[in-house]
Amino acid sequence: MKVEQFTLERMQSIYENQVDINLSESGVAPLKLSELVDDSLDRDALLAEALRYTQSNGTLPLRTAIAARYPGATCDHVQVTSGGSEANFITMWNFVEPGDEVVVMVPNYMQTWGLGRAFGALIKEWPLVNTGHPGRWQLDLTTLERIVSSRTKLIVVCNPNNPTGARFEAGDLDRIAAIADRHGAWILADEIYRGAERDGRETPSLWGRSDRVIVTSGLSKAYGLPGLRIGWAVGPPARLASLWSYHDYTTIAPAALSDFLARHALEPSRRARILARTRAILNENFPVVAGWLDAHGGLFSYVPPDAGAIVYVRYDYPINSTELVTRLRVEKSLLIVPGDHFGMDRYLRIGFGESASHLREGLDRFDQFLIADSALRIEDCGMRIGDD
Repeated sequence: MKVEQFTLERMQSIYENQVDINLSESGVAPLKLSELVDDSLDRDALLAEALRYTQSNGTLPLRTAIAARYPGATCDHVQVTSGGSEANFITMWNFVEPGDEVVVMVPNYMQTWGLGRAFGALIKEWPLVNTGHPGRWQLDLTTLERIVSSRTKLIVVCNPNNPTGARFEAGDLDRIAAIADRHGAWILADEIYRGAERDGRETPSLWGRSDRVIVTSGLSKAYGLPGLRIGWAVGPPARLASLWSYHDYTTIAPAALSDFLARHALEPSRRARILARTRAILNENFPVVAGWLDAHGGLFSYVPPDAGAIVYVRYDYPINSTELVTRLRVEKSLLIVPGDHFGMDRYLRIGFGESASHLREGLDRFDQFLIADSALRIEDCGMRIGDD
């Protein structure tokens, strides 16, 4: 098996800690441990926690807390993993055989796209469409009907969507489930941005709409707890037992302190406070980036995201997106994600989940780049005219 380079993660792994301003992240500013464990009894319990191997599919209290988010689920429906990415990985590994078809919503977090190819699947891309005035990213269910076949093993959905921030509603999810059921296909629903909606209305889940759904999620994006590396898969108990056996070959078990802190974060009252904090950050910062984009007239166009600390921006500037991002990094110590990483040139994914001052500094540096580059282009054009 040969795995292609995961360009988004490779770029972030190399550069996110080398730049002054990182606007490549899609989550909100992380919580500090002191904010999560905020009273003396909780701190005493944390300090008393043994640094042991935990239950390898997640402790019973943690799986019970996760199951409570999915109506009808029990602890046997839940597998705890090291981040949502591991949940996606073991699900793809468990399902996909050479020759299978995998239908992948695009644009998307390209992990499942790359893994499907590595495991020998034929990938069929299912593009979102940007329609209407003002524009909106929407599902093209007619195309999905056409490309799903009896050979389709999985339909991969990301809702809310990365990188567009679009939220898809219950009626559309019902149609996806009906299409999958008609052909005996499973659905892998990556819902890791669920809970990070700017308007506070939680995105409908694909959970419960078909007997063949695996939902993956975690504490990194909506909860601001990426350092815990806690994710999960939720699905039918027999399939989850099979996923658990694959998990034995990877990280084996969640870290003991992470399991403890995840249980803490998912206590209902604390969970509500964490998600309220996330929404407050999004609603403070989105007007900052939207105002900056609007001030540049026809240079940028975008659809306001429903969820997540990301805005997906189309630009009208004569430069490839990877080249543009590279120059911003080298010349301005600013990191942004190029649309190339989602298979779409002339797009950028800009993260706005850190502090407003951090965001403004990054946008100021982008402005400085645009001004300097425009001057160079004008100068270069004048030199060419003179040479002629």
